[in-house]
Amino acid sequence: MNTFERAKKYSERLYEIRKTIHRHPELGNQEHKTAELIENVLQDHGIETTRVTQTGIVGTLQGGRPGPTAALRADMDALPVTEESGANFSSENPGVMHACGHDIHTTAALGAAMLLAEIRETLPGTVKFFFEPDEEGSGGAARMIAAGCMEGVDTVFGAHVTPDLPQGVIGVRYGKFYAASDMFTVTLHGRSAHGAQPEKGIDALAAAAAIVSELRTLPAKYITDPAVLTVGMLHAGTAGNIIAGTAQFDGIMRTLGAEDRSRLKQAFRETVESISASFGTVPEIVIRESYAGIVNTEAETRHVQKTAEQLFGTENVVVLDHPTMTTEDFGCFIDAARGSFFHIGAGCSAPLHNQKFLPVPLTIIQLAALHADIIDQYLRNHIK
Repeated sequence: MNTFERAKKYSERLYEIRKTIHRHPELGNQEHKTAELIENVLQDHGIETTRVTQTGIVGTLQGGRPGPTAALRADMDALPVTEESGANFSSENPGVMHACGHDIHTTAALGAAMLLAEIRETLPGTVKFFFEPDEEGSGGAARMIAAGCMEGVDTVFGAHVTPDLPQGVIGVRYGKFYAASDMFTVTLHGRSAHGAQPEKGIDALAAAAAIVSELRTLPAKYITDPAVLTVGMLHAGTAGNIIAGTAQFDGIMRTLGAEDRSRLKQAFRETVESISASFGTVPEIVIRESYAGIVNTEAETRHVQKTAEQLFGTENVVVLDHPTMTTEDFGCFIDAARGSFFHIGAGCSAPLHNQKFLPVPLTIIQLAALHADIIDQYLRNHIK
């Protein structure tokens, strides 16, 4: 009996867990009921639990033989979205919904824990299960790592459901996968004057317009991989006949990998400072670093691909040709060790973060089985 067939034995229990989590979604750092449910399920299967951060959980399964330590991560927070999926287990928390599949991720990780607990006596090494809070907000990964969850961990794996693949199809990506994210605010200080006497002022609005126009060209000039630089807001001036004394614009940068991230930020600063100086304005630049994105390590990604092919057949596994410019803080875990993040088809057409997003239940069983096999085979093939 392969692991997928073994996982089917837990179908009824896992489907009920998913319904409970989906029916009672909780926003980032408020996942109290979800955390209690996770702890109870893990403890019922003899897995030790520890709270790291207020709602973050680490489950530890000690194998019966010595070996390495592998981790599995699932995020568990919901989004401020009003559900319109029509499911009979729709959200009972007004304005909050699991619209990104974190209910699937959490339930599948619990399923993997059940499967691995069955074979703990023959399992070499240790398995850690990370249930991360607030992935959609300021990110729980960095806080969990600061609390020590990655100590002794050799590798970490995780996954995300996607509507972009057929149901149950596994998508792996080598190297750069998710983009790093940086938000910025630039304030230009000039001098206001009557619009009929522009020579007496320093036009912050004109400077901002010139800078914004040039910033749009930077990704093509400095970055070979896909990159995005978007200015979404620009505010300046108080009246149509007054030279604007200040101007402010806000936006995002998305890049793939640490080198491109550094290069684009440097070009951004230099461009703002140079054009601002040519207009006589004084710039105030604030860049707020967010997630570093995901760069999968090769050996671990090859392991995920091989394991998925063995379990589901090569026809149900694809190597993704392109990265995504969305972002994910799973990369923090990889940066602290090694690892791989992959996709699984959710079986629904609605996009992520949509009020109708609802992955099919079978995805839970497939993902639980694959997670368990990935961890099991990694430990058995990497005994220290």
